[in-house]
Amino acid sequence: MRTITPPEAARLMREGAMLVDIREPDEHARERIPGARNLPLSRLEAAELAVQEGRPVLFHCRSGARTGANSQRLAAKAGLCEAYLVEGGLDGWKAAGLPVAEDRRRPIELMRQVQIAAGSLVLLGLVLAALVSPWFLALSGFVGAGLVFAGLTGTCGMATLLRRMPWNRAAAA
Repeated sequence: MRTITPPEAARLMREGAMLVDIREPDEHARERIPGARNLPLSRLEAAELAVQEGRPVLFHCRSGARTGANSQRLAAKAGLCEAYLVEGGLDGWKAAGLPVAEDRRRPIELMRQVQIAAGSLVLLGLVLAALVSPWFLALSGFVGAGLVFAGLTGTCGMATLLRRMPWNRAAAA
């Protein structure tokens, strides 16, 4: 699949191309390119992409890394339509000075919440181990083991817990 610049993508959109954001819904809700349809990569195979023959399909993510790594899957989803990857994703779009819709009332992306929580717990464990008792290193070890488990299985207990927090439930509703 060919990569195109954000200005080229904007021109194709004005001419009727479909722009597809492959980021997760929480990422799309907080910041998105106006007119982009959200089709999360995690639901790609199960979802239906209503493409129209002769109408190009443009795919983007945050930085272009996810679209680049999954270009074959995305090309298969586009079918017989011309399909392109937007160079630099949303970040490249913004760097080109193109319009972006933002909703700062939405919570930050779930994976960033996991990173903040995990990092905070590891740091807390280390500080408490230094100041109170070395047994608090177990907290840092527990979080580290949880991250390894999440990486190996694709199941993150912390993300599941954070998804149930009131600020994230309200955003999903």
